[in-house]
Amino acid sequence: MVNTNAVKVFKKTAPNGKITVYLGRRDFVDNTVSTEPVDGVVLVDNDYLRGRKVFAAVTVTYRHGREEDEVMGLQFSKELVIASHQIYPSSDKFEVTPVQDRLVKKLGGNAYPFVINIPQSAPASVQLQPGDDDSSKPLGVIYDLKVFVGDNSDEKPHKRNSVNLAVRKVQYAPLERNKRQPSTLVSKGFTLSAGKLNLEVTLDKELFYHGEQVQATLNINNGSKKTVKNIKCAIIQHVEVTMTNSHFTREVASLESKEGCPITPSASLNKVFSLTPVASSNKTKVGIALDGKLKDGDANLASSTVVASGKNSSDAGGVVVSYSCRVKLNCGALGGELVADLPCKIMHPNPCSGSMRVQGQEGVDDNIVFEDFARLRRGMSVDQN
Repeated sequence: MVNTNAVKVFKKTAPNGKITVYLGRRDFVDNTVSTEPVDGVVLVDNDYLRGRKVFAAVTVTYRHGREEDEVMGLQFSKELVIASHQIYPSSDKFEVTPVQDRLVKKLGGNAYPFVINIPQSAPASVQLQPGDDDSSKPLGVIYDLKVFVGDNSDEKPHKRNSVNLAVRKVQYAPLERNKRQPSTLVSKGFTLSAGKLNLEVTLDKELFYHGEQVQATLNINNGSKKTVKNIKCAIIQHVEVTMTNSHFTREVASLESKEGCPITPSASLNKVFSLTPVASSNKTKVGIALDGKLKDGDANLASSTVVASGKNSSDAGGVVVSYSCRVKLNCGALGGELVADLPCKIMHPNPCSGSMRVQGQEGVDDNIVFEDFARLRRGMSVDQN
């Protein structure tokens, strides 16, 4: 019988078996005002310390090109230590979480809790789909937590004597969704022809959760002398890689229809398109921004990048992701196209009820379920090991 009060904790041990790190969560939430700290517990073999210290560091890797293309001194990645901390001995005073408290009681005197604060300016985690070669290192913004034993924090730890864990800085949708229905109206006139073709696009809401259906209502009024041959509606992912100042777009869902067409002069049409943008239907598209690796099966499209009130999303670092609903009316080879772009957001709902900072039960110190860090659970962050 599964104990409903049990807390699931991820653990990973160094290859030499002397250091084990325990984390209650692998996703650390950025709410645009502050970011949850990386907190956990490290268990170190006492005989292994021999007067040395225990350090932890959070690193972020910006990779914007394939490792195998790095020739003639060219580098497509940059690794930065954005936060470091001496876990033992520690003079820092901080309030341990209930999970940390229970872990320390269970693991004994060689277990040391730690808290590392991530700068608010650090970008959100994003991975770019590399294409067929999935063996290369992931592109995008990748975070790692490294824990090692040494004499000072500047030492480069050996893989055998350290623990490396993939963690993510994530953003969730606000607890309450805006009821506003975004809308845009565009028109197109034609040379040597009176009148205009008018297109109004309205979305049922501004913010969509991953896997939700996006409904776009089209109102077309043809006051021109041209004829609309067909209609295409698509959800476009806009990706800005600030490391290289590059910008590109990808269709993540699309639908083309001739139903109701041709729309002849003086005619009108009201039509609803329903699209569901998901990562699984974009496996062959290089450059799609994701929140993990597609091969893991539970990765989603990257969430829209959000910033604090009064700031512009272009000020965000790393990889900035946004979405829009794009509608095209095709008026033939001579008439060209009328295009409408309506911004929208796609994000994860806020799992406020599932926070890992659960309240510990008084007197209970062994009610913990350990899970190997390399294993995945749907909805959790994607391990890259």
